[in-house]
Parts: sequence; C-alpha cells; structure tokens
Amino acid sequence: MRNRNSALRLTKMRKTILLFVAILSITGIYGQLAVKNLLCENLSNPIGLDAKEPNFSWQLASDKRNTMQTAYEIRVGTDPLMLTASSRSGVTVLTKGKGILWTSGVVKSDASVYVPYKGAALASGKKYFWQVRVTDNFGNTSAWSEPASWQRGILTAADWKAKWIQADSKSDTVNGVPPILRKAFSTKKKIQSATAFITAHGMYEAQINGQRVGDAYLTPGWTSYNKRLQYQAFDVTNLVKTGANAVGVSLGSGWYRTPLAWSGNRNLYGKETALLFQLDITYSDGSTETVISDENWKSSTGAVRFSELYDGETYDAHEEKIGWTTPQYDDKNWAGVMVKDHSKDVLIGTYNELIKKHETFKPVKIFKTPKGEQVIDFGQNVVGWVQVKIKGNAGDKITISHAEVLDKAGNFYTENMRAAKTQNAFILRGGSEEILEPHFTFQGFRYIRIDDFKGAIQAENFTAIALYSDMKPTGQFSCSNPLLKQLQRNIEWGQRGNFLDVPTDCPQRDERLGWTGDAQAFCRTATFNMHAHNFYVKWMKDVAADQLPNGSVPFVIPNVLGKSSSGSTGWADVANIIPWNMYVAYGDKKILEDQYPSMKAWVKFMQDSSKNDLWARGFHFGDWLFYSVNDDRDGKSAITDKYLIAQCFYAYSTQLLINSAQILGKTDDVQYYTDLLKRIKTAFRNEYMTPTGRLVSTSQTAYVLALNFDMLPENLRDQAAERLVQNIKSFNNHLTTGFLGTPYLCHVLTRFGYNDVAYDLLLQETYPSWLYPVKMGATTIWERWDGIKPDGTFQTETMNSFNHYAYGAIGDWMYRVMTGIDTDEKGVGYKQITIKPHLNNRITQAASDYQTYYGKVSSHWQTGNDGLSLDVEIPANTTATIYVPAASENAISENGAALKNIQVVGTEGGYVVLKTGSGKYNFKVKK
Repeated sequence: MRNRNSALRLTKMRKTILLFVAILSITGIYGQLAVKNLLCENLSNPIGLDAKEPNFSWQLASDKRNTMQTAYEIRVGTDPLMLTASSRSGVTVLTKGKGILWTSGVVKSDASVYVPYKGAALASGKKYFWQVRVTDNFGNTSAWSEPASWQRGILTAADWKAKWIQADSKSDTVNGVPPILRKAFSTKKKIQSATAFITAHGMYEAQINGQRVGDAYLTPGWTSYNKRLQYQAFDVTNLVKTGANAVGVSLGSGWYRTPLAWSGNRNLYGKETALLFQLDITYSDGSTETVISDENWKSSTGAVRFSELYDGETYDAHEEKIGWTTPQYDDKNWAGVMVKDHSKDVLIGTYNELIKKHETFKPVKIFKTPKGEQVIDFGQNVVGWVQVKIKGNAGDKITISHAEVLDKAGNFYTENMRAAKTQNAFILRGGSEEILEPHFTFQGFRYIRIDDFKGAIQAENFTAIALYSDMKPTGQFSCSNPLLKQLQRNIEWGQRGNFLDVPTDCPQRDERLGWTGDAQAFCRTATFNMHAHNFYVKWMKDVAADQLPNGSVPFVIPNVLGKSSSGSTGWADVANIIPWNMYVAYGDKKILEDQYPSMKAWVKFMQDSSKNDLWARGFHFGDWLFYSVNDDRDGKSAITDKYLIAQCFYAYSTQLLINSAQILGKTDDVQYYTDLLKRIKTAFRNEYMTPTGRLVSTSQTAYVLALNFDMLPENLRDQAAERLVQNIKSFNNHLTTGFLGTPYLCHVLTRFGYNDVAYDLLLQETYPSWLYPVKMGATTIWERWDGIKPDGTFQTETMNSFNHYAYGAIGDWMYRVMTGIDTDEKGVGYKQITIKPHLNNRITQAASDYQTYYGKVSSHWQTGNDGLSLDVEIPANTTATIYVPAASENAISENGAALKNIQVVGTEGGYVVLKTGSGKYNFKVKK
C-alpha cells in the first residue's frame, strides 16, 4: 500500500511538472522564446481581405537580452478541423496533411514584419489559418504560435452574386426620409459559418434576426466612391439560425449625397441610396448557400425621418417598425425595391479600422446660462453623439444642440459652427424608458443645450459617446510638467475626434473635410498616438485616385471641392510626405511601391509649373494661420513669401522621391531627380537668399523650412539658425509659425544646438504658444493660436475650430526629441532604434512608451540631486543606439554596476553612445 501511494504521489507530481512546463513554454518563460501578436496585413484575425499576397507580422517574446531572430517557419492551413494539440507544449497547431496549404520551410532571416505569403492562389471568401515558429541567436526554437486566421474578401466583380437595390420610394432624397429594407429567408441545415458582405451608396446599419451586425458605425466609411467603394465583411455565424431568418438594413445619406463643404454641394456621388448585401452560408455538411440583395426584398421607412452630417438627425420613435428585422414581422404592406446596374468594379475590401464607439462621458455639470438655456457640460471636447435614456409621454420631444465652448458671458456658443445646425431631435414613443441615439450623423461638442423637453434633466439620462476609427493606442507620454501632460492629452483627443475614416480638419462645423495640409503636418505625430498605418494606407489610395491627370493634388481628399481646388504647396505635398513617413515609422515598403506613381506625378506637376526650376506661380495657402504681424519693424515680420515656401516644398518632395527611388531600386530616377534637386536649390538661392545667407522673408517659418529642407549651403546654415533664434527672442520667446512651419520648428532648433530655445517655446504659457490654449481650458488642439483671446472674446467665427489637430504636430518632437525615441532611416520601423533624450532643467521627469511591430520601446528619464536615471526597454529582434547624457563612460552605471556586455561606441555632443540589443536597462549617471 505504501509503494502504491508513493507511485500515485509520483504520478501526480509528474503531471504537475508537465503541466507547469507546458505553461512555461506557452508564456515564453521556459525556453525563453515564444511568438505572439500575430498580424495579417497589420490586423488581428481580419476578415474581408482582398490582398493577393497578404503580409504576416509577429513579435518575439524573450527574457534574454540581445535576442535576435535567425530563422522562421510559417505554415498556412485551410481546414479548422485539422487543428490538433502539439505534444510539445499544449499549443494548438496546424497538422501536416491535407489541411496544410503552404509552408515556407525554415527561412534563415531576421524578418518578422511584412513577411509575404508565397503559396497557392487564395480563394474568394475562404478562411485561412496560419502560425509561425522562430529560432533565435542563442539556438532556441520556439513552439508553434497559437494559430491566427484571415478570411478573404470578394475578389472580383464576378464573385458578387448580390444585386444593387434601392427603395421604391420618392422620399429617398437627400433631405427626405431615409429608407429601410428587409428580406426573410430560411435555412434547413446546421450552420457551420456565415459571413455577411455589405456596402452601400450612403451609410448603412444592418441587423439579422433583431441583432445588430457588427459594432462599426458610419459604414462603409468615406472614399472617392465612384472610383473606390469599400465593403465590409462580418462574421454573423452566431446571428443566423437554422430555420426562419430575416435581415434588415437601414440606409442614410452619409458622405455619399449629403451637402458637403460650404458651396451647397449635394448629391456629389449620386441621388439615391442603395444597398449591396451578400450572405455566404456554409453548412456543417460542407454545402453552401447565398442570400443576396435582389428584387425580392421589401422597402419602407422607419424612425429616422431626417439625417444629414452637418445638420443632424430627427428620430421619431412613433415611426419605428417594431420587430422589422425579425422573421415574424409582417411586411405585406411594404413597397418593393428596384434593382440597379451600379458598378461593382469599384468595390474593394476594407483596408483600415472601422469607426466604433469608444470612451463615454457623463455630465460634469448641468446649469442654466445667463440667457436661461438648459446646458450640460461633459468636460471634454469629444466627437460622436449623445445617447439619451429617457421616459416621457407619447409625442414628447427632446432637441439637443451641440457646442464646443461657451461665450464670454457663459452662454451657449454656436456661431463657429457656421451653417451646420448640429442638432438631433428625438420624439418619444411614450411609456417605458427609451434609449435614443443618432445613426448616420456625428457632432463635435463639449456642451449640449436641451430644448423642447418638459421633464427634469438628470445627469444619469445623458451619455456622450466618442466615435473614431478603431486604431489601437500605441504611445504613452508623461512628464513632470502638468501643462505638457494636458497638451499631450489634447493632441490625442484632437486626433481621435478627426480620425473618422479620413483625417479631417475639424469635426463640428460645415466642413469636416480631408484637408491634405493638415494631414501631412500631423502624420508622424499620429503614428505615435495610434496605430495609424492602415488608416493612412487607405486614405493615400484615395489621394492617388483623386489626383488630377496633370499630377496636381486636390486641397481635400476625397475631393469634393472640384478640380480647380488643387496644387497648393504644403498641401499637395501630402502625396510624398505621408508615404515616406509611413515607410519610416512602420517599415512598410509597399506603401512606397503603391504610391510611387502618385509621388512622381506630383513632382512632375511642380516641374511643369516652374520656369528655370523656380516654382513661383499658382495659388498657395502659404503658412496658414501663422501669428499675424503686419509690419516689418525691428525684423519682427511673421509673413513668409508663399513662393519661397513653394520652392522649399518642391525640394522636399523631390528629396523624398529620391529616397523612395533608392529604396525601390529605381536607379535611373535617383540620378534624374538628384540632378533636378540641385537645380531647385540653386534656383532658391538665386531668388530668395543674399550672398551672406539672409532670406528675403525674415520670418521664423522661412528659416525653419530653409534649414529643415537643407536649402542653404552648409557653410551658411549656422548663421541662418542664429537668425531664427534672434527672431524668436525678438518675440519674447514666442513662436509665430503657421501650419507649415510649426511641425519643424523645434526639430530645427534642436538640430542646430538650440534645444534650450525649443524648450522655451514648448513651455511658453502666453499667446501665441502651445500651452496658451491649455491655460485657457482647452481639451483639444485649436485651429488658431488665439481661438479664444486673452480677454475672453473669440477669433473670427467663420473659421475658428476648437478641435483642429495641425498644431498638435509638436507631439512628434516630444516623443522623438524630449524622450528621444526614434528609428534609424537605415533600420526603419524601429528595427534599428535610437534613444537620445534631450534634457532641460525646467523638466525633472519625462517618459514615453511606444508599441512598435516588434514590441514596446520605452525611454523614461528623471533628474534629481543624485543625477540622472534613464530606463530603456528595447524589444526582441531589434538593435538600439542609446545616447546617455554623461561626460564619460565611467560616470554611468547600469543596474547598479559598471557597464558590461554593452558596446561603448564613444562620446558625442555631451552623450556617451552605446550599442545594444533587446532588454530592459537602467542607467544612472552621477551628478
């Protein structure tokens, strides 16, 4: 009996050990190597992809320093039933056999980002599974990762079985009542999977059997619809039942036909809304069935009685068709639909993250204004809408108006909304509590005004909901200065509020357009705050689609202003600036390949518009909304010659084209455009510079652009930087730059040794400065440096947005210079990382964390009586150059000991330069 009990105890112990080992293996502790965060086309388990050769990315997890991948192996399977358990670690893996479509074999490479699929052609609508294992430089081979998946979209027009349909109704007009459409259908077998593919002319919301399809809003998003119309794919397996089913879809005008901009543009892409719906069902026995939009659908109208982007929405609960998306509903009195021959050739899968609900805000204050208005303050300028939970009598009405600010007297202020009503009205059904919110509109607001409602206004009845594209946050920044922390928060909220499928200039007034100048100025900052890769890839395809045949790029994308509204310097350069910045930030060579013809065409337009290589003609916005000084006394001008700016950006876009041509191996283009760039800079010097290096415009922006784009001979750059500093000091350490000069201002100062001046500008609290709006209570970035003047009055109401992200471009400097996280352009996408913090005695602590494709990069520094502490984290499969502010190697300790196993390169400008690999490092420098 004793031996038997001992044997049982030994068996239990062995099982416990095996379980522990399996857990350790899965978590990466045992063996010190694991694979995690698998992405396909930069997305986690996406569906609806139409990429022919999707790219795979993954991260290595290891607790050993200096870990590098030396090899990888990928395998792709087609049959989810072929999943089994690995005897090694308990991790689910794809088995070899008929379920394996492709295997890469063992590839000797450190590539773990954008590794292309190279197997057989992929079928439309089919789901695939993939996993990867890697070997590191210590000889460890990981277990196979957990399988990830992706599902193909509908690849060609011929693959669409669905037909375009629209309501048989005369009320379906831009200002009319939006339609609802439905169809009942039956299934007779057990369902294995079901995928809905949906798009619309206008916006849509779909339900199956009374449940919402997906959690995205304002779909299908905004593209240049006549050239590129995205459809969405949804896994609806849990919504479709064996037996009776019904699908219902609501439509709204959306960007498709709602009036856009200020010229009364309506019906820009078409007059009627339309639906394209295809539901692909696979049964457990392997058979398939498709439910499509066709002539057998029915149409009617519902509770949404009016919906427009600028003016808002009217929702009448009396008009609700209760249960209309369930199979039991009787639609015998509904009208039919019309089948339309709209193009399917323009249909594409969705590249970017969809718009979804995010943060919510409850009222922080309910009050009456001096005018007697009933107002709610949510404490944050947010973009989205207000959800109302309310109880009342049938026919009761509540009207909600929206505003960003109160006026000087404390009254509700809407003049800066211009013609946009931004008003939602709800008419109650009566009886039990009703939950009401808009469907096909959005507002930008901090305050709402309540009108028409007879009952008491209670805080618990109102919730502000933020809507924005569902990009994951990637960066965190903090520092010892609370105003800078609020500035960073304002930058983030400015991005959230303006990244609704396109990068808009403002989210509240009668505009909300994809202004190209704002987008290019902010794009690098955007990559720190959010994973903006796919967002920009999608939008840049629309830039190329709407680019004019002569190469000119419109002011706004999608272009709703017409062909004549194009070609402005610093705006149209978006064609070259964003692709290059996305390549640098994410290591995405494909965006350069895709956009290269567009980049080249834009440079060709400037070349064709030039005389003797000088571009000095055409309309230009110039340094938009710079601090206005209308005289030149004491060298204090802030006015910059628009053609000087144009020549600078002509050179910059040409340089970026050269850079891209080098990456893509286009050697002939490299030589051609290198020669052109020399002539462009010569023309600049002949026209805008004296022999001593003085520019014809003495503004901050003139010197910033000339220095940042290397327009001056090298021997004249230091004196130009000194002139810039003297200009800043003449304005008592205030900036005077506008949209084009501001993004580069602090970078230029740091580059030429004036980092203290850059900090003086950043920490300036009076107008004009970044912190002035913060001191005035801003919760987002303003369009103007003085949107609210020091006396409490407003700038001109015709152009005064309080949520306008362009000046938030300083966030790029805060990450890349203040805390020092950057990527080497020879190791883009943070494959080769640079950590070079720039300290200042007015800041005692600064920290940033940034999620790259390889993992988290961190730079945290703190100064005190004992000296400097610098904490750095470098992810596996990358290398880093770390600049430690110190006089010598001997002044530095790492984890409490002298430096060891870390390569000391030398000293440079007050830094000790170190080379290292992955790991967590704590450096201390004695004072």
